[in-house]
Amino acid sequence: MNTVIEQVTAKLRERSKATRQDYLDRMKRTQDQDPPKRRLSCGNLAHAYAACGEEEKQTIRLMQSANLGIVTSYNDMLSAHQPMVSYPDLIKQVARQHGSTAQVAGGVPAMCDGVTQGQAGMELSLFSRDVIALATAVSLSHNLFDGVLCLGVCDKIVPGMVIGSLQFGHLPVGFIPAGPMPTGIPNKEKASVRQRYAEGKANRDELLAAESASYHSPGTCTFYGTANSNQVLVEMMGIQLPGSSFINPEDPLRDALTRETVLRVISQSHGGSSYTPMYEVVNEASIINAVVALLATGGSTNHTMHMVAMAKSAGIDLTWKDMDDLSRVVPLLARVYPNGEADINAFQQAGGMAYLVRELRGAGLLNEQVVNLMGEGLDSYELAPELDEQGGAVWRNNVMTSSLPDVLAPASMPFDKEGGLRRLAGNLGEGVIKVSAVKAPHREVKAPCKIFHSQDQLQKAFEAGEMNRDIVAVVLFQGPMANGMPELHKMTPYLGVLQDKGYKVALVTDGRMSGASGKVPAAIHMSPEAMDGGPLGKLRDGDIVHLDANNGSLQALVDEQEWQAREQTPAYIEDNTLGRNLFASLRASVNGARSGATIFHD
Repeated sequence: MNTVIEQVTAKLRERSKATRQDYLDRMKRTQDQDPPKRRLSCGNLAHAYAACGEEEKQTIRLMQSANLGIVTSYNDMLSAHQPMVSYPDLIKQVARQHGSTAQVAGGVPAMCDGVTQGQAGMELSLFSRDVIALATAVSLSHNLFDGVLCLGVCDKIVPGMVIGSLQFGHLPVGFIPAGPMPTGIPNKEKASVRQRYAEGKANRDELLAAESASYHSPGTCTFYGTANSNQVLVEMMGIQLPGSSFINPEDPLRDALTRETVLRVISQSHGGSSYTPMYEVVNEASIINAVVALLATGGSTNHTMHMVAMAKSAGIDLTWKDMDDLSRVVPLLARVYPNGEADINAFQQAGGMAYLVRELRGAGLLNEQVVNLMGEGLDSYELAPELDEQGGAVWRNNVMTSSLPDVLAPASMPFDKEGGLRRLAGNLGEGVIKVSAVKAPHREVKAPCKIFHSQDQLQKAFEAGEMNRDIVAVVLFQGPMANGMPELHKMTPYLGVLQDKGYKVALVTDGRMSGASGKVPAAIHMSPEAMDGGPLGKLRDGDIVHLDANNGSLQALVDEQEWQAREQTPAYIEDNTLGRNLFASLRASVNGARSGATIFHD
């Protein structure tokens, strides 16, 4: 095993020893003191199954088999969630066939960053993760369930469901995705139209046609953003079946994997053949495995927050330093947009998760002592699922080579010897940068900065020709305390145009860019944020800022005495509508990005 993987895992265990033990004690105490169903009174039970058929009532009443709680993110507006409309009926059917039952325990909200991008609604996006965690807990609060099935895919939904489910970690949990939509127009073509639109060289009809040809059918978006990064993470944590992440919604294998997940959770429920609660599955070793896979694939920077928050819910103190240490030894094995031109369907065609796990294991980069939905160890996770003669899912396809070596590479010949993530530190605070999509000549920028308080301000400056030079664009008051930390992709085409003109360009912000972070170097999630007195608020127009992603440093090159004497820039907060006021208490209580940007504190 790679010594760095071993050391980071050991340090994580030691650092988390007290909080992890507290969590485990709480989960075991819950199972002992409040076992599912058995503490319910006759009145409680009657309410809980009043709407069930007589057969289901009798099965639940006997308490001799599993009753599964379904937590769903289904809605029919968003493409990633629309296929889930039929999942509950299928799950119930499979449970009945095996002497068990299933009920829809509750629903969670599922908003789409693609729809709210650049809009006021985006200020609710990050907080929706913690709302989803709360909704998951409310759904499971009836204590009627022996196991949990989470139907979720996209950006905040999966992390929120993980956080919520971990509070019921005495139960087995299985995640069931919907899979990506088929491939639309090439991502490079879509990005080109976006950039030409930013330059005024394409009209709105042309832009909408390109977007519609890219996002065109049921299923998850096909670029490698947060949604598809989620799938990699939950597979590697062991709470999703191997190879189930990137099967298209209409593929017959999709339903077969859903059926198999139901059977696995039933068998792992208390009293089943192999009791495996979630608290045994999600531990320090599986968390590290998930981070390794994220790095090896150049996954979403949103997970520098989500992974910290998810780990914390299991009593595990994961840090950005851990991620940076791992990134130094984990090779980049995938080139999927925005880290390449291919989409997630090409990744699947090349060998997908089975090949990725095989290569990471072969290089000694994964912890082997783990348990998951398939049992112990990772052997099943380097096999790809397929249909057997009866239409069931079996794992027997040993993927030995990548069929698309320009998309998925072996560990012996990686695209980069290191992962795509860096921790940044200096007199501007602590942040992260995703470099897997940034070409080497652009990873270091030293230039005068220009301060903005919103994406719209930057857009206006660009259109007025005020940014045609070497520039570090600093966008303040975009953190979770200030405005909920919306994604800032609206600026990407403008900065890309400047970089293409030959200027040295970088972005520095306490906001986020997420999994679609692209070719422009972006120091994001800067902590403490400006709203919390962070040093970004001391910058002034014209200050020289030095971003060095190679060495992990971010500095304002200002005389130290002057720097210490400067006051903070007064807060600039837009009073947006669309429900923003309801989230005031969350903004007031949220912690910083490096602590997970969560309202759930220690």
